[in-house]
Amino acid sequence: MTDRDDMRDKVFIGGGGEGYAVKQGLALKYANRHGLIAGATGTGKTVTLQIMAEGFSSAGVPVFLADVKGDLSGLAKAGSPGFKLHDAFMERAAKIGFDDYRYESFPVTFWDLFGQQGHPVRTTVAEMGPLMLARLLELSEAQEGILNIAFRLADEQGLPLLDLKDLQSLLVWVGENRGDLSLRYGNISTASVGAIQRRLMVLENQGGVQLFGEPALDLSDLMRTDDRGRGIINILAADRLMGSPRLYSTFLLWLLSELFEELPEVGDPDRPRLVFFFDEAHLLFDDAPKALVDKVEQVARLIRSKGVGVYFVTQHPADIPEDILGQLGNRVQHALRAYTARDRKNLRLAAETYRENPRFSTEEAIREVGVGEALTSFLEKKGVPGMVERTLIRPPSSQLGPITEEERRQILAASRMAGKYDAAVDRRSAHEILAERAAKRAVEAEAAEVAAEEEEAGPVAREYNAARRYSGNRVGRSSARRVREKDSFGSALTQALIKELKGTTGRRIVRGILGGLFRGR
Repeated sequence: MTDRDDMRDKVFIGGGGEGYAVKQGLALKYANRHGLIAGATGTGKTVTLQIMAEGFSSAGVPVFLADVKGDLSGLAKAGSPGFKLHDAFMERAAKIGFDDYRYESFPVTFWDLFGQQGHPVRTTVAEMGPLMLARLLELSEAQEGILNIAFRLADEQGLPLLDLKDLQSLLVWVGENRGDLSLRYGNISTASVGAIQRRLMVLENQGGVQLFGEPALDLSDLMRTDDRGRGIINILAADRLMGSPRLYSTFLLWLLSELFEELPEVGDPDRPRLVFFFDEAHLLFDDAPKALVDKVEQVARLIRSKGVGVYFVTQHPADIPEDILGQLGNRVQHALRAYTARDRKNLRLAAETYRENPRFSTEEAIREVGVGEALTSFLEKKGVPGMVERTLIRPPSSQLGPITEEERRQILAASRMAGKYDAAVDRRSAHEILAERAAKRAVEAEAAEVAAEEEEAGPVAREYNAARRYSGNRVGRSSARRVREKDSFGSALTQALIKELKGTTGRRIVRGILGGLFRGR
């Protein structure tokens, strides 16, 4: 019997010799109960993520993960005997009883918010919503309130918010009409509107403008299998994205929320419909408002019934809020370092979250495990946490390290997603609708101005102007004067003097200069 038979319906994680677990595997039946991969930098978290992605893919489960360091693109290429760690890999495979270990590539789709290292990923401003957008922009409570008003108005007035220019145009409209809107929604200050606009400009400079627009990501494109029934591994290029941590964490949270909102209930399936790895998970919770943390907790609690397993990858379990940490039943704990009193306290707390093993001290083992080793605990029958075990992590079958840029380009060209998202579509939305309304108001204002001048000029001028309009010529302000000159020199002079005394000419000059400016604006 091979390891694959022995680990049937499980994702094989590793094993070991004396003092280590014989075999450790994550049961697919409980894989939607979420999990945690934790450990200090350089202890092997990325390799653990890689072999788990391989295992899920082999079991027919699609995977979504963020490639923070650029290393995980190697999943697309089989490992090679010429690799410098080949002998060490073979030795590790023999030691843990992984008899049919072999090098293998996996089906991969590359994605990139910036559209450079993968297919573009977009959502609309409306789908992002005011709560997550406010966090992305780091808005104050008052500014978030105005953003909520803007979204409310967009719904009421049928203004689709697709990209950033739609939101920017809507905010300009809100600022111009703040007097009327404040009576209904509360105070709207120009300072707050301006602050939001400045934050949008910062987001644009960070490349966030490319996230918003159409065609928006179709979630079903993340949940595909290849011709052999293996789950597609969706890899989000995140090395550049990590330069904007708020953008990174907010996008992943949006994606989780969309999965939660859109997918139907499936209960407890035999295997997940999708496994979602959230690397650098601490970024999600750093300075997060309670409303956002509550939303993450709700998603984590309920999304498992949609058949989605969420695995947080971070340096320390303390990075995850306790209410969420309690829902992570499948755990791989790499080594933690304890240099300070706080580190020692956190290490103790981490050890206490595991079901004790009488053969060793969990707290000491967390300090002692080396690179490529970990403490593991996976859910067993009826969802009961398994006893913590020391485990040698199995070697990856795919390439350890990134593929070349040429290899990436070839994979992108052959992808089923090629051409679907590459070209952005800019359809009629809030920006265009508001511009049309402004243009219409300008035309109406100009028509009203001409009508007022005709009323002053008298019936002869109105008839003359009507004839000019009928002939297709625009009536100029001098037209009325030419008609009036036909009456008599005396009456024309009298009318001019009266208008001067009443300030008509002055008003006309002001209207001509300032009115033109405001119409242009």
